[in-house]
Amino acid sequence: MTRGTQRLIVVTGASTGMGASAARELARRGFHVLAGVRRDRDADSMRATGVEPVILDITEPEHVAALAARVAGDPRALHAVVNNAGIQVNAPVEALPMTQWRRVFDVNLFGHVAVTQALLPALLRSRGRVVNISSVGGKAAMPTYGAYAGAKFALEAVSDSLRREVGPLGVQVVVVEPGGVRTEMAARGIATANRLAARMTPEQDERYGSLVRAINSLMDTGTSSGVSAEAAARVIAKAVTARRPRTRYTVGRDAALITRLTRILPDRTLDRVIAAGLRRHHPEAAHRAL
Repeated sequence: MTRGTQRLIVVTGASTGMGASAARELARRGFHVLAGVRRDRDADSMRATGVEPVILDITEPEHVAALAARVAGDPRALHAVVNNAGIQVNAPVEALPMTQWRRVFDVNLFGHVAVTQALLPALLRSRGRVVNISSVGGKAAMPTYGAYAGAKFALEAVSDSLRREVGPLGVQVVVVEPGGVRTEMAARGIATANRLAARMTPEQDERYGSLVRAINSLMDTGTSSGVSAEAAARVIAKAVTARRPRTRYTVGRDAALITRLTRILPDRTLDRVIAAGLRRHHPEAAHRAL
């Protein structure tokens, strides 16, 4: 496609990581990016040529309404909305409080639906596109990822449904599925997992404590060896700008491999593959290696 001069793009969750990098990459390509951030200090750090920060908590209806009004009042066409905002909360299904379950789904699913609903009239007028940032967790649910993966699986389903609804009307819907990406999100996720693990009952800790520590070790390793936020941003930009985009793009070799395995392996075999990958991260394995 031609460069995006005089066309708008909305990127949510643009304070740091993939969202910030995607906003800058799209601005570099000539778009005017409305970059959703939650704090004034994040707005100050993001403000640049082609990047206009907007205060946006996608779980707050008044913020979403203000964003829709900002887009509606701009003479430029809305080319795309990139639904990127997200949080990572990991704990065993038994041990994760329901308030946390609801918070994860509010941010990782319902907030994206709210933004999409609010901006669809503009996208229908411009024949634009929706780019939903899912995860490899939307294809394979690791232990302790019940809430996070559940919301991502649901986002994948919503994306499929939306694509079939608005595709005939000229709006394209694309899903981006990152694997390990070197951002602050994983570190925050590990810290949250440790806080939640500290609140488990002694019985829950006996059942799941070693598993939580193994998952945290795996997450840390996967993130440190993952792609950069800038590399992920280039895939997002491709999803935004390709004339004939694929319905899904993976980010990183790990995501490409895991999504392929989910298509070809039976569930029990995939269970064993995941267990084998976790085994060397268990504290007992680390102790034996000393």
